[in-house]
Amino acid sequence: MNVLHFINAFFSDGAHWHGYDGIPTRVVEHIQYSLEALLLAAVIGLPIGLVTGHYGRGGNTLAMTATAGRALPTFGLLVLVVTWLGFGLGPVMIPLVVLAVPPILVTTYEAVRTVDPSSVDAARGTGMEESKILFQVEVPAALPLILSGLRSAAIQIVSTATIAAYVGLGGLGRYIIDGLYQRDYEKVVGGATLVAVMALATLAVFWAIARLTVSPGVRRPA
Repeated sequence: MNVLHFINAFFSDGAHWHGYDGIPTRVVEHIQYSLEALLLAAVIGLPIGLVTGHYGRGGNTLAMTATAGRALPTFGLLVLVVTWLGFGLGPVMIPLVVLAVPPILVTTYEAVRTVDPSSVDAARGTGMEESKILFQVEVPAALPLILSGLRSAAIQIVSTATIAAYVGLGGLGRYIIDGLYQRDYEKVVGGATLVAVMALATLAVFWAIARLTVSPGVRRPA
């Protein structure tokens, strides 16, 4: 049997569309985990990236922090946190947030640093406060790159949130973990397909957000 056959069999089976293990339920759970992790990562990464980018300090420290964060094995960190804190949603959030903070932090820093210095100097010359310079001059110009960092983090989270199933939670990883345990490869392929589709949907969502929020004057081609 080929992959296409497994995909067709999985999605054409009505039992996969109903109940606590149905596709709608698992998709909602996966979205919930992903949104919570992205929100937490943004709350941590955006303010630090904006402030350090505005003042031009801490670039080397941010780069080292990002490198260290990306080097950590997500699954290994999950096992360590679960061993320490026990099961639950909290231990799952920690490795997902650690995974997502570096691209948000570094990209936000670089986005602010690449804003045309003449615009910043002109705003400062008119007596504009530093906070207003940041949010009224730098952020609008840096928004395309800032959104690209958030998009990268979101895709990584969506693709990795399947680890929640390892500690007994739901989400699309449930199909992959249960399918491997049961040797039900139809379920494994179906779950992997859903994760891939959700990652593509995430790209589409951020494209729409960029179209709505970024000024046409600073919008960059994809």
